[in-house]
Amino acid sequence: MMFISISKILSGYNGKVSIRGWLHNKRSLGSVLFLIVRDGTGFIQCVLKKDTINESIIKEIDKLNIESVLEIHGTSRTDKRAPGGYEILVENVKVLHRAENGFPIAKKYHGPSFLLDNRHLWIRSRKMFMILKVRAKIIEAARDWFRNNEFVEFHTPIFTSTACEGGATLFPVNYFGKTVYLTQSWQLYAEAGIASLGKIYTIAPSFRAEKSKTRRHLTEYWHLEAEIPFCDFECLLNIEEQLITYMLHRVAEDSYDILKSLGRNPEDLLRIKPPFPRITYDKAVEILKEDGVQINWGDDLTWITEKKLALKFTTPFFITHFPKHIKAFYHKVDSARPEVTLSADLLAPEGYGEIIGSGQRIDDVNELIQRINENNLNPNDYYWYIDLRRWGAVPHSGFGLGIERTVMWICKLKHIRDAIAFPRLINRVHP
Repeated sequence: MMFISISKILSGYNGKVSIRGWLHNKRSLGSVLFLIVRDGTGFIQCVLKKDTINESIIKEIDKLNIESVLEIHGTSRTDKRAPGGYEILVENVKVLHRAENGFPIAKKYHGPSFLLDNRHLWIRSRKMFMILKVRAKIIEAARDWFRNNEFVEFHTPIFTSTACEGGATLFPVNYFGKTVYLTQSWQLYAEAGIASLGKIYTIAPSFRAEKSKTRRHLTEYWHLEAEIPFCDFECLLNIEEQLITYMLHRVAEDSYDILKSLGRNPEDLLRIKPPFPRITYDKAVEILKEDGVQINWGDDLTWITEKKLALKFTTPFFITHFPKHIKAFYHKVDSARPEVTLSADLLAPEGYGEIIGSGQRIDDVNELIQRINENNLNPNDYYWYIDLRRWGAVPHSGFGLGIERTVMWICKLKHIRDAIAFPRLINRVHP
């Protein structure tokens, strides 16, 4: 027996079908029993007419609890009244699993804590289904862009002995009696990889022990990172623009109806095209001061100040040339202004803030050692990273994109916890 996916039916298939899926909802209206069934590809209405289905089957289905598993045989047909525009006129049903009574997510509204406690069940909801589909499409689009542009996927360790961003945000792990850390970024190892494979990228988890309770912070998040040899600062920003534009257009085209259901107008994404606006850190501080924000040159941008800036734009925009002392040691300084770096953050519009951090890397061995010392780090811990500048050093740049922050923006979510199936927050590591 051949089974068809619900998504194929919804794409326009009319005829005899067999599906398997979970009973998402049901209702009875006179002589008709309506079932909403999902199979991981979509949701469809299944119609059981009591005058054409065996009475024993009707009674059995009528007693079933939601989340029971069904095998359904019938005929798919177009019906504008049905959710999705298609339904199945059921001819036979087989029960594969009878769910227990009292499914915790049966009510229409639950508070955030309850839904987080029952995340293993909440991800079955229509909203989480749509968000996770968009998330998967974002990653699929990114991989396709990298593949089409001759990038190689490159994997690096999760355990690391050195800090990439900042020691205060490291998660220590006892590694057979020695302290190591969960990775904050693949970047240091990626700089080794470019001399072997050229242009490389990864999509992998990163970990930061930031005690932040904002709606934009996770302690474990997914990082889309890239490193590019023979690429200066201008080259880097152009690549970011191309990637983001491709991702947005691909997601808007392939997930058009889902985005509309989530409250995002896909046309907003399709209108975004390079070049993106660029402002310097200096200009950003000036704008914030004009808005009455208490900020001095040299202060790092916070979530609040990022939001203020991002509310002024309807397209992603760059903030460039951050002060040296607020960026990581590996950023190359601007030769025209040694107090600032060749670094950039890409901020999403509508108040969503930073989604990419990027910059040109130091390629001179003496400059790198000097910056390591300035940051009170031990050069011996970074011997292998310094070696990369001794043999085969080239101008190179890279960036890291936060998957969840990007999902949050594209799906117009209020909190980053809904951009991932099982969020890890400072006060939550379960389920």
